[in-house]
Amino acid sequence: MYAHVDKKYSAGNLSTVRYVMIDWIKENRIAEGEPSRKESHMELFDLIKALILGFVEGMTEFAPVSSTGHLIIVDDMWLKTEEFLGKYPAITFKIVIQLGSILAVVVVFWKRLFSLVGLYNVDSGVKMSERFNLLHVIVGMLPAVIFGFAFKDLIDDYLFGVETVIFALVAGAVLMIAADKFGPKNPRVQTLDQITYKQAFTVGLVQCLSLWPGFSRSGATISGGVLFGMNHRTAADFTFIMAVPIMMGASLVSVLKNWEYMSMDDLGFYVVGFLSAFVFALISIRFFLTLISKVKLMPFAIYRLVLAAILAVIVFL
Repeated sequence: MYAHVDKKYSAGNLSTVRYVMIDWIKENRIAEGEPSRKESHMELFDLIKALILGFVEGMTEFAPVSSTGHLIIVDDMWLKTEEFLGKYPAITFKIVIQLGSILAVVVVFWKRLFSLVGLYNVDSGVKMSERFNLLHVIVGMLPAVIFGFAFKDLIDDYLFGVETVIFALVAGAVLMIAADKFGPKNPRVQTLDQITYKQAFTVGLVQCLSLWPGFSRSGATISGGVLFGMNHRTAADFTFIMAVPIMMGASLVSVLKNWEYMSMDDLGFYVVGFLSAFVFALISIRFFLTLISKVKLMPFAIYRLVLAAILAVIVFL
């Protein structure tokens, strides 16, 4: 099987073995569980799977219930896209369709987002020097970016599974209950323009918990914001705006890393998932922003605990 080794590589080198194995895997991807592109066909049911996953992503991305956790649950336990896409393209798909949800955020928050880069002037009645600005976003996203790059491979290899999602659902629910219970009764921060750089950084540290699939980015950041002096609506607004560069960056890194595993044959699958996530995210964002000020985090925490209990019964019993 490796008769060509001496012709291509020098013997007696450990790296030689690694390069040979990489070549062999690329030439024989079926042995690694990858479907043969020549023999695979994108059928209607495959596109329906993409539509369903886009629906799940769009409806859950901005609720503190973890869109990634729900995608893993729906896909691993039911749709099983890994069987025809392959492991790494399937993981990348779950991340890339978040771009559809992010596009929905851009549509809803376009004035604030454009103001961050000087393309629009938001008349909030606050001095320009005291307004919410791009530095708030950078300070808030920096911790997650650092931790994300440092532990990307470990997260992809060990935390993308139903079992780990169950524990993340419970942990996230505990944080959300704590935020509602111990957060200030009369928050000092009522608008984005009142957020300090220190608060932005602190919320960014809490956001690192959302690198654990199932914990929920919005659940972590909204909880962090509430615990450190923001009202629920302001924390949610900050969460969504800060998510734009983070999720776009994460999607880009994942696509570049797994580019060799992707194929134009799967383009329809990605497009349908992206458009589905965009449409349903538009619907869910408006609804959630109205709801969060009224019901706060407790109902979502209860939902997470119930879902975790049901999954635990299915998976462990």
